[in-house]
This record gives sequence, C-alpha cells and structure tokens, in this order.
Amino acid sequence: MAFTPLAQALGDLEEDKTLVLVKDKLAKGEPALSILEELQAGMTLVGQRFESGEYFLSELIYAADIFKKASAPLQEGLKQVAQTTYGTLVLGTVKNDIHDFGKDIVATVMSSNGIRVIDLGVNVEHERFVAAIKEHQPELVGMSCLLTTAFEDMKEAIQTIARAGLRDQVSILIGGGPVDEATKDYVGADYYCRTAQEGVIVAKRVLGVD
Repeated sequence: MAFTPLAQALGDLEEDKTLVLVKDKLAKGEPALSILEELQAGMTLVGQRFESGEYFLSELIYAADIFKKASAPLQEGLKQVAQTTYGTLVLGTVKNDIHDFGKDIVATVMSSNGIRVIDLGVNVEHERFVAAIKEHQPELVGMSCLLTTAFEDMKEAIQTIARAGLRDQVSILIGGGPVDEATKDYVGADYYCRTAQEGVIVAKRVLGVD
C-alpha cells in the first residue's frame, strides 16, 4: 500500500513535518475530511509497525498525540461535513477499578481510526453500560480493568447487559493488564484485545471494514 507524504510523515513519527503538511494543505484549500483520511492512513501505518514489533507502546502513544495535534486545526472544517465513521464503541473501565491509562490510549487510537468513541470513564456502574447502549446504539462495547478483583464486576456488567436484552446487539471487547483469553471466557466477552491496536483490528473486522 502506497502512502501519501502526510500519511508517511505521521507513520514515521515526524511531528513537525506532519503539522507543516497539514497547515500547507489547509492553506491550499484541501478539504478537512480528505486531510483527516490521510492522517488515519498514517495511523494505519503506525499500527502495522506496532503489530510487527518495529514500534512499541511509547511510539503508539506518541503517534496518537501527533494525530491529535494534527487533526485539531481540521475540526472547524469537519463540522461542516458528515465525518466518516465506521461504527460506535462504548468504552469504560469497569466498576471498582479507577485505572484509565490503557482505556485512554484505546479511546485515542480507536478515534484516530474512524471509530466513534463514547467514553464513560472509570469505575463505571453496570447500568451505565446499559444506558449508553440504549442511547448511542453502538456495535461495540469495550471494557477494561487493571485489577483481577474487578473480573467479577466485568462479568456482572456483561450479565447486566444480557438481562437488559441487549447482549445480541453488541460485540464486547475486553482488555487490560491481567486480562487474557481465559478472562474473556470467564466474564462472557466476545474478544480479548491484548493491545489498543489489536482492538482496532478486531473492531474493524466486526464492523466489516477492510
């Protein structure tokens, strides 16, 4: 896959070059949406390098930060067009866990890959997941935890969604330090995502995006 100079600059983590290219494109009157799509392609390149082991978590976080800075000047232009989003993810750290670092990375990386994120924050009550599903009609629900003691809450949150009759409407992705495939089976989730980028790959597969 050939990448544009802007996508390549972001993929190479060249912050200054990325910001200058965005500025130049806006000055030339290029549509904000097409610039955003190039930035998203850059994040795809970052994701590929992360999956291959060339980049690590620090590069993924840095890339997401560059993306955020580069897309900031586009916001005004994007308000005037329907932004392309592939689907919606309701995301939260489960009840009795207040860790947000991993969740925040997931939110940023998902957003920069064209997925609308409804971030419920940390220590999320089970019923809040239910209310958010009813309100936002997401295809995906993401739950994270960093404490093994929160596994019971993750399981209960999923059961609460099931009791509300909403379980078949969503695919549930889980992640976090102590989480693994066995946890996924125990709590009744659909997918275990080891990293934020893995979450993007799973989300796009669920949503039918290449």
